[in-house]
Amino acid sequence: MSALKRIATAIDLINDGIGRGLAWLTLGMVLVTFGVVLMRYVFGVGSTILQESVVYMHAIVFMGCAGFALVHNGHVRCDIFYGAASPRAKAAIDIIGTFLFLIPMCVLVFWVTWPYAAASWAVLEGSPEGRMGIPAVFLLKTLILVFAGLLALQSVSLLLQSALFLAGATPSRGRFDGEAEHGE
Repeated sequence: MSALKRIATAIDLINDGIGRGLAWLTLGMVLVTFGVVLMRYVFGVGSTILQESVVYMHAIVFMGCAGFALVHNGHVRCDIFYGAASPRAKAAIDIIGTFLFLIPMCVLVFWVTWPYAAASWAVLEGSPEGRMGIPAVFLLKTLILVFAGLLALQSVSLLLQSALFLAGATPSRGRFDGEAEHGE
């Protein structure tokens, strides 16, 4: 059981590290947006690349931090049953929900997106703004695959944590017993 716990903890640490690192892009979005507004309304100059960079940063944060949100139990769920459930029932609901919804959704997103991203890579798709924009739309589309992969990886941790809890092991984080997660 300790090997499974170490795997779950390693996955949590990966997604936690990615999320904490990418969170800094939100500051970048604020600063770049401020710069774009300042350039446009004070100096009368625009920059398509800077405007598109905000979209790219937003996509990176949103797609790259999905696993981070699941690590910290931050995803929206229907709380009708889950909120009042006992810790054991929560673990069972997490297992059922992961198998019925989360993993199939990740597989579907990956399966549907793969040809979409591959076609974009085949032509190294650039900005619809031409030379004025960021020539890396293919990277932006690849983020959808990254999203599905990181979320699927985190679903493995969720399954392991839930199963270990039901088997009587202490989870490596406070998902089921109401304790703060990772000392927060």
